[in-house]
Amino acid sequence: MFHVLKAIAGDTLSVSFNASREYRVWIVERPGATLPAEGLAQLKQQCETVVRACLSGELLDYGLFAEDGAAWSRSVITLVTRTSDGQPVAFNAMPLLDIVRGGQREAVLHLGLVMVDPAERSGGLSWILYGLTCFALFLRQGMRPLWVSSVTQVPAVVGMVAETFSNVFPAQGRTPQSFTHRHLAHQIMRAHRHAFGVGEDAGFDADRQVITNAYTGGSDNLKKTFEVAAKHRHEAFNAFCREQLDYARGDDVLQIGALDLAAGGRFLSRSVPRAALPQLAVQAIVLLTGALLAPVIQWLDPARPYGRLRART
Repeated sequence: MFHVLKAIAGDTLSVSFNASREYRVWIVERPGATLPAEGLAQLKQQCETVVRACLSGELLDYGLFAEDGAAWSRSVITLVTRTSDGQPVAFNAMPLLDIVRGGQREAVLHLGLVMVDPAERSGGLSWILYGLTCFALFLRQGMRPLWVSSVTQVPAVVGMVAETFSNVFPAQGRTPQSFTHRHLAHQIMRAHRHAFGVGEDAGFDADRQVITNAYTGGSDNLKKTFEVAAKHRHEAFNAFCREQLDYARGDDVLQIGALDLAAGGRFLSRSVPRAALPQLAVQAIVLLTGALLAPVIQWLDPARPYGRLRART
């Protein structure tokens, strides 16, 4: 019985469910370290299928698709497949970036690479690809605030991040740049450029959190002009990108914010379709149960040395 409970409250996330009649979602944390070789190979093939559909048969050469394959062991993958035929139609790869905050090691969840088959872009998948994974990890860690980052030049994404998360800098109204924003940005740019395909020769304006000449580290195929980049429904975010980013040079903005209770509530009320709420509620209960049981289960584990804190000998 103990080993069953321990598995439920495991250290890595793996959740699969039908988000609608059309789509099934699988969220898996660090698949390179947790999946068997055959399962990992199948997941890689499914993600490659989506990339080829988006890039006219080409592949990327950074992040998940770098030669060393290391990103599969430090990322959270959200894969969306059609329920009718199992065909992969979209995925999101979110790297977990190791940082130090307040003297403690933790991870920033980078919103990462999103790919959607052009034939499925009207399928209402944005709530799954941009918010669901963050919400699942937020629940899994007992609803403690989760720091997130995003690197993009697309106004629609800049606005989505600013509207979804809390305490976002830049581009979120009057939110100023705090010490934490600057400290996390410095660590991300110093140690994790490879996670979002930015070369070492790219510059960084720390005051504005803008990466200059960003498309030289493997993400070259993703560079856009302002005219082509998807716009946000609120003109303020479009104006921010137009004024702050040099699209001819290839600039990106590095946004940093947090997923907290307020942001989680906004995600549930604004982004999640009503039809998906019952299924999402079931998954939330499972994740929260695991998060609450985990400390107790680990405390009762006789294999862990807790000394006088041991509940039993």
